[in-house]
Amino acid sequence: MPTYSAVDLFAGAGGATRGLRDAGFAMLAAVENDLEAAETYRRNHPKVALFAEDIRTVEPQALLAGTPLSQGDLDLLKACPPCQGFSTLAKGSVDERRNDLVLDTFRFVEALRPRIVLLENVPGLARDRRLPELQRMLVGAGYQMQTSTMDAAVFGVPQRRKRFICFAVREDVPFAFDESLTDLLPERFQTASRTAGQALAHLARHARPGDPLNVHRKSSDAVEARIAAIPVGGNRFDLPEEHQLACHKRLASRNASSSYGRVKLDQPAPTMTTRCTTPACGTFIHPTENRGLTLREAATFQTFPVSYKFYGHYGSIERQIGNAVPVRMAKGLGLIAASILGGAPA
Repeated sequence: MPTYSAVDLFAGAGGATRGLRDAGFAMLAAVENDLEAAETYRRNHPKVALFAEDIRTVEPQALLAGTPLSQGDLDLLKACPPCQGFSTLAKGSVDERRNDLVLDTFRFVEALRPRIVLLENVPGLARDRRLPELQRMLVGAGYQMQTSTMDAAVFGVPQRRKRFICFAVREDVPFAFDESLTDLLPERFQTASRTAGQALAHLARHARPGDPLNVHRKSSDAVEARIAAIPVGGNRFDLPEEHQLACHKRLASRNASSSYGRVKLDQPAPTMTTRCTTPACGTFIHPTENRGLTLREAATFQTFPVSYKFYGHYGSIERQIGNAVPVRMAKGLGLIAASILGGAPA
């Protein structure tokens, strides 16, 4: 079977690249603006031609010139534009210029003419005015599309993480969307739901001595006492009066319910956000220990290999992990793309 080619736009720390490689794709080039995320990417994918700059300054022809391909040869163009403006967690003014990066993806579609375009983002993109515009441009360029909101847990990721997925397939690819995307997964790909407990057990078996990511966020004495007062499976609503925050007392009942929550061992972990090891920002307390998640635990819930290297200060690595496409989800999406192209790559 053939090996398919891919390019990763908005590559981040390389979660999607690793997953697509696991699915058999040869990643030829990538673009990432964040310099620390780009260094993480470089350390894990040193053979990929990485453009560590703003995508708006990258000329598609220059990217193509760094590969052995000509226009129309690329099998898969993956794009995951910055999603904060589309997220339900977005607060305050939205950076419209960053949101317009969704449309900037089309510059690369026009220049590279990939057989498949894979767009991954938060579900809020489906409600944004830019999506119909991008769809009109893709249809006008000769692509057929199928969109879906999918949970990463469907791909065996030990995390609840809903994502908007769009596959756009070039008109000369002999394929018609007549079934759900998950029906295109090969039978060998395990889709059974995995729990946080299973993921942490896997990490315990394969943990590396001296792993620099085996650290959790330092907390004040008051926060440590608050965490210790939360029972297994509990959250801030289980706190005694002396540990409750004044801001939480003012909130309507059940608002910010995930704050100071413990991950449940018998369920998938919650969505890993850019503050995924900060107890005040969600259900990010260890299931049984009185601390927040470590960076490596959060990366494990994102299905990064235990050996995956990250570069940057603590907050940067936390953000890189939260922004990533779960590796196993990317592998599943890659296998779907391979099915569209005619079969799993070698």
